[in-house]
Amino acid sequence: VQLQASGGGLVLTGGSLRLACAASGGWFSNYVMGWFRQAPGKEREFVAGLSWSGDSTSYADSVKGRFTISRDNSKNTVHLQMNSLKPEDTAVYYCAANYLGTSDDRTWSDYEYWGQGTLVTVSS
Repeated sequence: VQLQASGGGLVLTGGSLRLACAASGGWFSNYVMGWFRQAPGKEREFVAGLSWSGDSTSYADSVKGRFTISRDNSKNTVHLQMNSLKPEDTAVYYCAANYLGTSDDRTWSDYEYWGQGTLVTVSS
């Protein structure tokens, strides 16, 4: 499975961004999809996860209520809608695919495939 993330950019505090991840080369609906992020000098951390059917989600406490993960299996895409952004959300965001896992899989090693990352910068 190949993943291509896009949609990052520079936004002011309180603004919104919508990240997209396009998948190819595999049976997309068999994969749990997740978003992780890595800020400079910090470890990669789980942001959100979504089951293959789209009916089960999981979020890091730091983004709950502000971010929404969704998927369109007919288009092999997953999105991360990010609202009320804060400077501490600044990071490189990665989409990832987890074969036959669950949306509660929050460890980066649970995910076999990774996109290249897209940079989100939130300015105060």
